[in-house]
Amino acid sequence: MVLQNSNCKLKARKKKKYIKLTIWLVIDIAVAAAVFTLLLHKPTRYAPLDSAGTEQQGRVNRYLTYLSSELYNGVQLGEPFELVIIEQGVNKTIANWSAESEGISFYAPAVLFMPGSIVLMGTANVKGAEFVATIVIEPMIDEKGLLNLHVAKMKVGAMNITPLAKLVAEKMYQRWLEEVSVDAEDLRTQITASLLSERSFEPVFKVDDRKVRLEKIVVTKGKLTARLIPAS
Repeated sequence: MVLQNSNCKLKARKKKKYIKLTIWLVIDIAVAAAVFTLLLHKPTRYAPLDSAGTEQQGRVNRYLTYLSSELYNGVQLGEPFELVIIEQGVNKTIANWSAESEGISFYAPAVLFMPGSIVLMGTANVKGAEFVATIVIEPMIDEKGLLNLHVAKMKVGAMNITPLAKLVAEKMYQRWLEEVSVDAEDLRTQITASLLSERSFEPVFKVDDRKVRLEKIVVTKGKLTARLIPAS
């Protein structure tokens, strides 16, 4: 009788353990499915231009030519001026852009100008699975006139990965400095440092033989307005 009771208790414990394992397995599957669904989510505002309807790759984009002309003419006047950049024009310029790194393909980029922020979006293909990546940049010019391209948010699908992405970006930046010989004064280096490591820089660049400074940047819906002044 004692042995029978002992066997019953053992079976009950095994059954209880089996039920717990089953519940945790169901929870794990549900969490994994939810995460995968969030990662595969396609934001409704993501609407890249069809590259087939834009200018062919390799040709100088007309909007880029227009902006270059506006910038050059403004600089030659030697006075403060505003350069207005339109969202649609930028998207036509980058429609054919694509890149590949470590087996991951990036393509179908899109830019959105929203009040106070620049939203960069694109598709990443990882072994056949497509994910939409979103980066929200909030450009800021402080009281010293230094520009910081603050990355406010990074998402894959609907999942916010900002803290993790910033940690990885900082490590990438440090490794980049260690492995590559870079010119700290080069504008491209300064932009990269600001994006990856929140470093502010002096927004001064040269157009032909004249230097200009970005004094103010205002981002509104569909438009970015940059105020430029002569720099000594």
